[in-house]
Amino acid sequence: MTVTAETAAAGDVAAPDVPDSPAAERQALIERWAERHGVDAARRLADTEDLADAVEKEITPDNTVDTYNKSWRVWERFCAAARLPGPEATRGSLVAFVTWMLREGQQNGKGYAPSSASTHLAAAVVGLRERGVTVSGDDQAAARAALQGLAVKLPQAGERRGRGQASGADIDGLRAVARACPDTLTGDRDKALTLTGFHYASRSQDPAGLLTGDVTLHPRGLVVAVLTGRTKHSVRNAKIRYADDPAICPVRAWTAYRTRLADEHGPRWADPSAPAFVGIDQWGHVTGGMVPDSVTRAIKRISKRAGVPIAWTGHSLRIGLASVARRKGRDAIADQGGWARHSRSMLGYMQRDDGWDDNASASLA
Repeated sequence: MTVTAETAAAGDVAAPDVPDSPAAERQALIERWAERHGVDAARRLADTEDLADAVEKEITPDNTVDTYNKSWRVWERFCAAARLPGPEATRGSLVAFVTWMLREGQQNGKGYAPSSASTHLAAAVVGLRERGVTVSGDDQAAARAALQGLAVKLPQAGERRGRGQASGADIDGLRAVARACPDTLTGDRDKALTLTGFHYASRSQDPAGLLTGDVTLHPRGLVVAVLTGRTKHSVRNAKIRYADDPAICPVRAWTAYRTRLADEHGPRWADPSAPAFVGIDQWGHVTGGMVPDSVTRAIKRISKRAGVPIAWTGHSLRIGLASVARRKGRDAIADQGGWARHSRSMLGYMQRDDGWDDNASASLA
């Protein structure tokens, strides 16, 4: 039976068996409203709570939802392996969870990298709390302390986990990419994807989310409206100027790609609601809009084809813009890439090059 304000106020519905569950908390809240304001007002207040829940779900970024779902499945695998009840969290079970993740948590039996284990722990705690499980701050802190301590022991034992830092794209790499792109629609797409992505510091999800209408021509170049923010959605309008060298000009590459796409596959791909970057199979058929994983694979494939010494990843274009712009003495790097002004990640990308250019051991011999 559905719990309503009227039935709650009348006492016709028993409270749920789990007193601390979200449903029980909502039930108790409706009962208090009914006592204070009457049944009709309580029902309307309950409806606004349902609306708030729906809005929260709608505005939560898809990648955040995916992370929570993946991490919950990791927690369920741990509980099954340890023969522990899933809807329960104690200091011991959380410490056992991080220990299991580092030792054997992956489906292939290998341990997770500490950074991945940390993400899964945080998301699993969110999942537990959403299911009405009380997770104390002290218990979670104990698990984090265990994770940090065990992570320190991994390199001491000679283990290196994780992919490490992605390499950043640079101008020489962009030139090699442009030369290696074949004279096909796929080649034009690859060139536009790489050159424009570098100039607005793209993550792999950025070009995947772009529509044709998000990229507009301007007398001085392009304006790319990028949806940004992991927890807060906003749009930054990244301006990309014509390059002095036509061979690596992002504006010319974008124009050539879009013109060829419409000529070969019809004007519907020029519609503002069409994907900006499309997937293309080995026979030249357009398969629809690209997704983040396909962008990541494309960037890696493009860099390998160009003979870039260290293959790029989906984050290499973003790292590259910060590093190259810093070397060139450019201002407003944060604005172009959508970073906070004192972003630690942006400063970290810049400091990679600073460590070489401003090096205490340089030219001593």
